[in-house]
Amino acid sequence: MKKDIIISGVGGQGIVSIAAIIGYAAVEEGLSFKQSEVHGMSQRGGDVSSHFRLSSEKIYSDLIPYGSADLIISVEPMEALRYLPYLAEDGWLITNTKPYENITNYPEIGEILSEIKKVPNNIAIDADQIAKSIGSPKSANVVILGCASAFLDIDYKKLENAIKLIFRNKGEEIVSANLTALSEGRKIAIG
Repeated sequence: MKKDIIISGVGGQGIVSIAAIIGYAAVEEGLSFKQSEVHGMSQRGGDVSSHFRLSSEKIYSDLIPYGSADLIISVEPMEALRYLPYLAEDGWLITNTKPYENITNYPEIGEILSEIKKVPNNIAIDADQIAKSIGSPKSANVVILGCASAFLDIDYKKLENAIKLIFRNKGEEIVSANLTALSEGRKIAIG
């Protein structure tokens, strides 16, 4: 098993949390992984991304070459477009449709979504709205991860265990909200 994943978004959207959840689940699954993060200007709302490589075999590099990512997980639609050159022909793009408009010349969202829809394998959802509807507006990133979970080749239970571990110090309410967010996203991906 091998999965090359690009995780992208804007500073403060929980990109590091997504990577941590996948990482903990991968360890529990007995997989190897390498991760390389580029934080950019994350404290000012700049782009944040992570190259995340999973495998049942040894991994030699943490960087993913253009055209070979199996999956792009994006919490921001324009950031999803930024990383499309990495996506393999048969790869999947999972993205939020809600923009984080942190620049004055942010492109028209309709144009961005039109480009996303050109990707043959895509799931584009308003994760922010889903997170709000379950009473957890800060869990949009975990909703997106829930969608992506169908393509990770990691036991779903191990992703749940990772959430319990990562958020346990924030209290049972936060753990529960993130488990619900993961489940809601998963339902969208698997129907």
